[in-house]
Amino acid sequence: MIDYPGGFAILSDYDLEGAIRTKRLVIKPFNKELIRENGLDLRLSNEIAFRNPEFREDMIFDPTNAKHVEKEYLVRKDNSGLVVPSHTQVLLSTMEYVKLPDNLMGFVELRSTWARHGLSMPPTIIDAGFAGTVTLEVINNAPYPILLKPKLRFAHVIFAATLNKVTNVYTGSYLNQRGVKLPKVIK
Repeated sequence: MIDYPGGFAILSDYDLEGAIRTKRLVIKPFNKELIRENGLDLRLSNEIAFRNPEFREDMIFDPTNAKHVEKEYLVRKDNSGLVVPSHTQVLLSTMEYVKLPDNLMGFVELRSTWARHGLSMPPTIIDAGFAGTVTLEVINNAPYPILLKPKLRFAHVIFAATLNKVTNVYTGSYLNQRGVKLPKVIK
C-alpha cells in the first residue's frame, strides 16, 4: 500500500480510491459516493437489536453471566425503517462488509447530522485484519423516537495506515460477523 515513514497517516479520498481499486481495502457493496474527503461513509442495514423488556430497572444485569447475555437483546429486521425510542440504546449494523489489510485500521464515528438530531454513538475501532459488517451502539438522547431508514449513510470511518504491518491482526470473536452481532460474555 502506501509507505508513510515516520508515523501513521490518515487516508485521503485519493488513497481510499486506490486501496479499494487494488482490493487492499474491501468494501461490499461499494458505491463511490461513500468516499468522502478523508474517510468513508457506511450505510445502515435493516437490523436493529433492542434490549429485552424482561430485563427491568430493578434487575442487576451481570455481563459475565451467559444466561443474562444470551437474553439481553432481541433482534428485528425491518426494511421500512428502524424506530429508536427516546432515551434508548440499540445495536445497529452497517450494510457494508469491510475487510482491512494488516496495515490499516479505522476510527468509526456517527455522522454529525445524526448527532444533531439527538443520536450518539461511542467511538468504535476497526482493527487491522478485521473483516465483517460493523455493529454500532447507538443511543437516542432526543425526547422523541427517531426513524432510521436502511441504506442511509449513518457512520463515518477515518482510515489510518499504521507505521508497520500489524503482527497480531484481529482474530477476535467478531471476525466475519454479518448483521448485528450481539455482545459476548465478559470473562
